[in-house]
Amino acid sequence: MPRMIPLSVLDLSPIIEGGDASRAFSNTLDLARHAEAWGFNRYWLAEHHNMTGIASAATAVVIGHVAGGTSKIRVGSGGIMLPNHAPLVIAEQFGTLEALYPGRIDLGLGRAPGTDQRTAQALRRTLQGDVNDFPRDVLEVQHYFSAVQPDQFVQAVPGAGLNLPIWILGSSLFGAQLAAMLGLPYAFASHFAPAALMQAIELYRAEFKPSQQLAAPYVMVGFNAFAADSEEEADFLRSSSQQSFLSLRRGNPGPLPPPIKNFTQTLSAQELEVLDSVLSCSTDGSPETVYAGIVEFAARTGADELIVTSHIYDHDKRLRSFEIIADVGIAID
Repeated sequence: MPRMIPLSVLDLSPIIEGGDASRAFSNTLDLARHAEAWGFNRYWLAEHHNMTGIASAATAVVIGHVAGGTSKIRVGSGGIMLPNHAPLVIAEQFGTLEALYPGRIDLGLGRAPGTDQRTAQALRRTLQGDVNDFPRDVLEVQHYFSAVQPDQFVQAVPGAGLNLPIWILGSSLFGAQLAAMLGLPYAFASHFAPAALMQAIELYRAEFKPSQQLAAPYVMVGFNAFAADSEEEADFLRSSSQQSFLSLRRGNPGPLPPPIKNFTQTLSAQELEVLDSVLSCSTDGSPETVYAGIVEFAARTGADELIVTSHIYDHDKRLRSFEIIADVGIAID
């Protein structure tokens, strides 16, 4: 029997050239409402700082905006960069969200700063912490969501006793190993850092230990999809994301630029190699091409769920891309 693969949405609340954060948040909510109507499983937002093209820095606030404007789709963080925060604050924020929108909130946790070193320092985090800080912080967040113990002085209010679903996010073997050890679902950032994808999935599944939250391993993987009604249009729309990735690699990130026709023909061999590497987990094209690309990727990875991002400049074209993706209805033999 074929198995159905749930599809979810990863949104960075992109600020486009000529736009602003208000417009980005309006577009995010509009996309979330469409995603809910089209049957997507969850809608995640990501924490990034000092990025003029990404509006979701205050991730919990934006999650509340999306959850309040929708009715049933799960909404969460992909992810909260825990080294930037006190675990108690995150437990209180997401406990508040869960109290407001019961049964609909996910908490995805990552260990990267989500920014550059100077901004990380401005966020008042130490850059000298050892790798053990993140596992300890995850355990502390879990503790605050557990039932209050008789001798427990510090509580997350709201938060205590809610047992909010926690995910580990990563792009390396470290996150895979931690998720397996704690018995938590694992989300891999293959949409921009795909190098260790297959090795991380294999390690996670092999070392997974069942927990109170999760009885069997569960993997969600990131994927870029740029869908349009023709191959030519999809290639054109994809160029905004390609420009954005190259600007980031050059140390000059900015708002999401408008697409450029035949953009890749203007690039050097080295630039093309960079794009082929970071965007290797991608598909673009007509509905038939995108369907084939998503099915192949899901089958190759054995993923339990795909979380799709479609970084497109024009909001209506972005909606159309996700509408096409929603029609895929992934079934893997």
